[in-house]
Amino acid sequence: MFNETGSELGKQLLAGTAPAGIIALIMAFIVLAVIVGIILYAYTSLVWYTIAKKLKYRPAWLAWIPIANGAMILQMGKFHWAWIFLILVPVLGWIALFVLLVISMWRIFEKRKFPGWLALVPILGCVPEFGFLASIAFLIILGFVAWKK
Repeated sequence: MFNETGSELGKQLLAGTAPAGIIALIMAFIVLAVIVGIILYAYTSLVWYTIAKKLKYRPAWLAWIPIANGAMILQMGKFHWAWIFLILVPVLGWIALFVLLVISMWRIFEKRKFPGWLALVPILGCVPEFGFLASIAFLIILGFVAWKK
């Protein structure tokens, strides 16, 4: 499966004696992933904060707290916040929570005078061929819902 160079590189990585360039490349990738993650977190938090403010949701600052922002989305979609605890139930709970969040977003989008079916775009993220494009499209949709008059 591996050629001798690849196998040798693998042995060097496991032994901790890999070339500095390879280690630097791996570290650069990790740093880039962290930076992109922070940017996406800040953007989505700002989007949901803005949407919550426009819908006059009282503790809009919950948009900045992981997990609590999911409870906030559920509440804005007219579900009880406690459904967020489905996250503690592996697989079936996650699927049920995903469905509740999509329904909540559908209702939120309609309150903001956007087509509710736009909330279905994250479902395309589950399809490998559309995953990346669906994620980008949903980030754009969220921006329109938050900032378009």
